[in-house]
Amino acid sequence: MRADARRNRQLLLEAAAAEFAEHGMEVSIARIAARAGVGKGTVFRHFATKEQLIIAIFGGQLDRLAAKGAELLSCADSEQALLVFMSDAINLQIADRAFCQAVTAELRRDPQLRAAGDRLAMAAGALIARAQADGVVRDDITGHDVVLLINAVAQATTPLGDTIPGLWQRYLSLVLDGLRPQAARPLPVPAPGFLAPPASDTGNDGPVHVAR
Repeated sequence: MRADARRNRQLLLEAAAAEFAEHGMEVSIARIAARAGVGKGTVFRHFATKEQLIIAIFGGQLDRLAAKGAELLSCADSEQALLVFMSDAINLQIADRAFCQAVTAELRRDPQLRAAGDRLAMAAGALIARAQADGVVRDDITGHDVVLLINAVAQATTPLGDTIPGLWQRYLSLVLDGLRPQAARPLPVPAPGFLAPPASDTGNDGPVHVAR
């Protein structure tokens, strides 16, 4: 790819990410192009559909969170590392209106997005494994559990975020207490795959494995 094409692609990704974060998934391609300072044709030369653009942005966000998780493995305090990882992920979702909207049934079928989701769950699983080895997290928790719990806290508290700033911290604390081994009871069903396709999906991609 030529240097100018790479630059235009990066401008588009940055503009689209900002527009989606501020206004949600309904933002038009024309508005994204205007913010990037390019024409609509340039957008479609890089991304044939709006869905492809969304996948590129959302997949990049998942990979950045996964990289943060890998970085936190060097933290000596495994419990603090898990807290920072979950806090960063929740804050991203609260600040970005499009983050949760992007996980639609249709997009979950995209192999690139599912792979990015699995990489995030693996990063969370590595943090969980360290915390379990230190005895601060119950043994039946997986990386996929952590990702879903992050989503749950963000979605539950975002509507009240403007009137009660920092409310998510209360519920993250409750979640972390629930992850501790003290008084833990057996869980009724196993952890799911993070971006597993809907049950009606008959594709041949195979199952998404649960990472610890």
